[in-house]
Amino acid sequence: MTDQKLKKEKSDSINSVKRKSKTDDESGSKKKIKIEKDNVSNKKLKKSIPIKKEITTTKVKKEKIKKESTPNSDDNEEEEEEDDTFKWWENPDDLDGEVKWETLEHSGVIFPPEYEPLPKNVKLYYDGKPVTLPIEAEEVAGFFGALLESEHAKNPVFQKNFFKDFQNVLKDSGGCPETDINSFEKCDFSKIFQYYDKKREEKKSLPASEKKLIKEEKEKLEEKYKYCLLDGRKEQVGNFRIEPPGLFRGRGAHPKTGALKRRVQPEDITLNLGKDAPIPTPPNGHNWGEVRHDNTVAWLAMWKENIMGNVKYVRFSQNSSFKGISDLKKFEKARELKKHIDKIRADYRSKLKSNLMIDRQIATATYLIDVFALRAGGEKRDDEADTVGCCSLRFEHIFLKPPNIVIFDFLGKDSIRFYQEVQVDQQAFKNMKIFKKDPKKPGDDLFDRLDPSILNKYFQEFMTGLTAKVFRTYNASKTMQDQIDSIVNEGTVNEKVVAFNAANREVAILCNHQRTIPKAHQAGVQKINEKIEEMIWQKIKLKRIMLQMDKTMKKKDMAFFEETSDLTKEKELEIVTRWSERELEKVQKKFEKDKEKLKFEKKSISTEEYKKKTEEIKEEHKKKVDKTKEMIKQFKSEARKQKYEEKSTYTAEKLKAQVDKLDERIKNTSLQLKDKEENSAVSLGTSKMNYIDPRLTVMFAKKFDVPIEKLFTKTLREKFAWAIESADADWRF
Repeated sequence: MTDQKLKKEKSDSINSVKRKSKTDDESGSKKKIKIEKDNVSNKKLKKSIPIKKEITTTKVKKEKIKKESTPNSDDNEEEEEEDDTFKWWENPDDLDGEVKWETLEHSGVIFPPEYEPLPKNVKLYYDGKPVTLPIEAEEVAGFFGALLESEHAKNPVFQKNFFKDFQNVLKDSGGCPETDINSFEKCDFSKIFQYYDKKREEKKSLPASEKKLIKEEKEKLEEKYKYCLLDGRKEQVGNFRIEPPGLFRGRGAHPKTGALKRRVQPEDITLNLGKDAPIPTPPNGHNWGEVRHDNTVAWLAMWKENIMGNVKYVRFSQNSSFKGISDLKKFEKARELKKHIDKIRADYRSKLKSNLMIDRQIATATYLIDVFALRAGGEKRDDEADTVGCCSLRFEHIFLKPPNIVIFDFLGKDSIRFYQEVQVDQQAFKNMKIFKKDPKKPGDDLFDRLDPSILNKYFQEFMTGLTAKVFRTYNASKTMQDQIDSIVNEGTVNEKVVAFNAANREVAILCNHQRTIPKAHQAGVQKINEKIEEMIWQKIKLKRIMLQMDKTMKKKDMAFFEETSDLTKEKELEIVTRWSERELEKVQKKFEKDKEKLKFEKKSISTEEYKKKTEEIKEEHKKKVDKTKEMIKQFKSEARKQKYEEKSTYTAEKLKAQVDKLDERIKNTSLQLKDKEENSAVSLGTSKMNYIDPRLTVMFAKKFDVPIEKLFTKTLREKFAWAIESADADWRF
């Protein structure tokens, strides 16, 4: 491309961003900014250039929700306040440089609390006898004891790694005075488990008011760590809490599961902040490992964890400008691929028949990455889980069934099993057959001449910055766009949300975003089914009352009253009994909650007032129990006779309106159940957060009139604020 064309393209890109602004003068005139909806998506991101100019916060006047009336306020008065949100997406180029910041000030990190020793009567038992452990070893024993009933503690690899590290800590801290602990099988952690289990139950049973107080105190303590000052503006910090020590779980079948995660000390930590910023004070008796002033990086603190030797960072939060720009660049890079994808596909398809084996392997791997969204894959250390991607597939990971069926069976990222039986291009099938040819055997690489660096070098010939991950992002977003295009814009909001989730599910399946079906799933499904049954019971009951009032109604509308004969006496009695038990349970829970709340207030009121309130709670509870029991008695009697009470306020119109409301509720609950069932084994969140361009979700919300809150959680709305403000109903990937 010529320089003249480049200039023209850049000029066209800049002209697509339309703003009307007025500069604030000394009299304080208000700054107004109008954002062209598609400004971010059409804008070319600059190359890395150090930025030296000061970045100011955009001030936008917003209407504040009316406050509750106070003696000094007017109910009708609407107040205005300034929103200090830094809207970097209005000009993302300003932050796209090698120099990440000019000034940076923060409060450091929060360390987990020190270990609290077990009571003297709570011991580890070894060979049937209680033993005394040094405090350091007791803490590690507690980590295992607390998990005793979990699946982790039943895993032999977890047990082996834990016991090895436990013995090392025991040895380093002086050993056990009573005996040598050298057999895991002789260790009994049940007393430790009972102690921690009791503490968990006590924490759960705290009254809501006390939980709220604890939460408020915690938030007050953490407030100064949540934010930092970046170039004079307030930015949110992400993971400012240092991980507590414990036993490493790992994802999937990790070889180091159960190993001891040691306590991180201030001496292990390197802080990063501005030269002129005050250095946070370390905990008493400690010093920071190092303090840096590196403004070319976007982290605030780092340390090396002991399990894998990986470096951990404290970074800016998901909704920070740095993370937002990173996300925007990632999705724009994927959008850029659509300009090159046809050329890439033509090239790798021609290379599938190449005389050079390396070209055939490159072409076949690219085909698998493009069509089946495989990750590139790379070399793994012996102490890492045996997960693979495309380049690291081995002989045993694929099975070939003529004429062109391939069965993939391997552990992908996070040790999630990738098992798919798919039809492939005939030439790709032939190539894989060649790649498995003798003398290849299990354990040998399928692509023995290929690694991710060679593959990425091939990708770079077509597009700067193109990697296997860009293919995944492109294909995920392209699939989502195609799915949305096929959705008919009709039905209720709930129906549209179900359709959106179905589209999201197609992307999750493409990317192999599976999840283990939650243990509570079946119980949740049963609960929803019971809820639907009870609504149908209520609906049939209303229809039967209508017929009691006027039997001729059935002749006038046979279809409407058809289901009144579906509910047998036995089934109705079963539903009423189940409903009754739950209603009495709700009344009892309310009573327990009120008692706990009063117990918490006891310190601030007199003895007489406490006794009075206790009696009032008991009296109120008795009234509710009596009323509920009376209602249950009535409903059971009605179920046996299938004759129902007719109130003087009932009219056919009112009962019909109630039936219609129940029909709507049944419909929405059934949709909720369908959604829950279909998504039970698929993780929709991973693809929605990382692979689907968020502007597609925003476009769907605006085009289909679905509140964005139905599609994005609060966290995702904050993370993708740039997408919410920059995409409209006509935006396309």
